[in-house]
Amino acid sequence: MYKSNQFTKALNKLDLKLSQMKSVSSEVRMYYEVGHLEDAFDKAFDLERLSEQAVLLTRSLPAYTGAPSAKPAVEECIKSTVPICIGYTEEGWFSVRLPLLLPKKEEGSADYIRAILYPAMRDFFIAREPKNYENCVLIYRHVYDVRRPERRKRDHDNIEINMVSDIVAMYVMPDDGPDCCSHFYCSAEGNAERTEVYVVPEQEFKAWLAAEPDMPDKGVALYETVPETVGKEV
Repeated sequence: MYKSNQFTKALNKLDLKLSQMKSVSSEVRMYYEVGHLEDAFDKAFDLERLSEQAVLLTRSLPAYTGAPSAKPAVEECIKSTVPICIGYTEEGWFSVRLPLLLPKKEEGSADYIRAILYPAMRDFFIAREPKNYENCVLIYRHVYDVRRPERRKRDHDNIEINMVSDIVAMYVMPDDGPDCCSHFYCSAEGNAERTEVYVVPEQEFKAWLAAEPDMPDKGVALYETVPETVGKEV
């Protein structure tokens, strides 16, 4: 009965979110068609927030049926629809590439990011020994779609970035605090939006900065293990 009640509650919440999304979507279209792009952006951001909340609710529904295969099935669905690239650059730097920007939200939580990144990191390291980058720089490179020059740049200090930092630190850093890690944020243009995360030893940060302007549009090549060409321990 508990599962049934939870299922009904989640479904009712989802119905409400979908209704709100339909209303806000109409507002986005109205503002855009009359040329009020700033208002259209604000409403589009509201629509994005509502859609992510709706996604979280849909992810909970299979589990509320009581099916034992619900959790792994949902995780497989997430991996196929939100592909995340994880690996090491040819320089030996650890990197995560997310096919989305990390927005700042006024409300809600980072559950959406946790649900897609944590399983991907867990699966990547399930048969690999985690690396430990001490005295490093944790880098966030936000890539904006060059075809959308009106796209407002995101704030760096947001709950999604904090969640990503915590998950990355869990596997490749002793901690993401200032005693062993500095943070660096930058933005670039590309043919698709994404967020790139790098963990780079502090003494190699200048080399990363020099390489950044020439990084390929699809992202740098990532390897499952540190390439043998890296001539020193990380």
